[in-house]
Amino acid sequence: MRIRMTTSTFRIGDSFVHRIVELDAPSSPVLEFLPALTPEQFAESRAWLKSQRALDDEDRVLICYQSYVVRTPQHNVLVDTCLGNHKDRPHRPLWHQRSDNRFMAGLAQIGLAPGDIHYVLCTHLHTDHVGWNTRLEDGRWVPTFPNARYLFSGIELEYWLDRNAKTVVPAIADSVVPILDAKQCDIVRSDYGLSDLLSLVPAPGHTIDHYAVTLGKHKTDAVFTGDLIHSPLQARWPELSMRLDHDPAQGIATRRSFLEKYCDTPTLCCFAHFPSPSVGHVKRWGDGYRCDYVNE
Repeated sequence: MRIRMTTSTFRIGDSFVHRIVELDAPSSPVLEFLPALTPEQFAESRAWLKSQRALDDEDRVLICYQSYVVRTPQHNVLVDTCLGNHKDRPHRPLWHQRSDNRFMAGLAQIGLAPGDIHYVLCTHLHTDHVGWNTRLEDGRWVPTFPNARYLFSGIELEYWLDRNAKTVVPAIADSVVPILDAKQCDIVRSDYGLSDLLSLVPAPGHTIDHYAVTLGKHKTDAVFTGDLIHSPLQARWPELSMRLDHDPAQGIATRRSFLEKYCDTPTLCCFAHFPSPSVGHVKRWGDGYRCDYVNE
């Protein structure tokens, strides 16, 4: 297992994209993570997966938990907020009651403090994408980014608030509700245009109203995937659904559309969970696709 903090930076026109990695860690065995993956497909893929550091020696999927900071001439925008500290996640030991400074050190490494973030974009409201929305202060959860507006999809938010009202969903209770209470939330459609450079793009399937984020006046300079895809195996075979997808069929359609749209284009694709360096260009590979990574 490998755990480390990393930042990397890419310049795109007048904007900068920074990766902040909070954790690299194994998830479940690949045949559990992607239930439709056949043993034959896996055998064919094992070598290249290991060469990309996407698979460990126990055949577990290696996941990168990270955020992207987009610095445009106007705004500092944080896309997703990883795991967070002091969060009660007993079912996930590596996520449970974390107390390290990797994420905040990464933010400082790129020259920013929490008060410098103008917007927080949560592609969806799963635990590993909302953790640093809040921090613990005097026994209360308060917004980590005091000057930011947090953008939640209205459909996504309604779904999770309804579930939380029936049975407490810890990530919603400690990382989403406090943002509402602090009145720092903007409830938007998943096709919302934030500025002339940043737009939300509907990408449902993994969750009910998941969105991706595009950068550029023509929405083609870069795209931030969120969890519409988790593993390079899902590029090679887009029909492979991750085991926790809300609507697998919709997720497959979203993934195919994404991969086909950006295949063989100059758009920089910034993947949420692909192994480092996580950023690259989508290329055709037989009847599927692959990511050709780029370095900063």
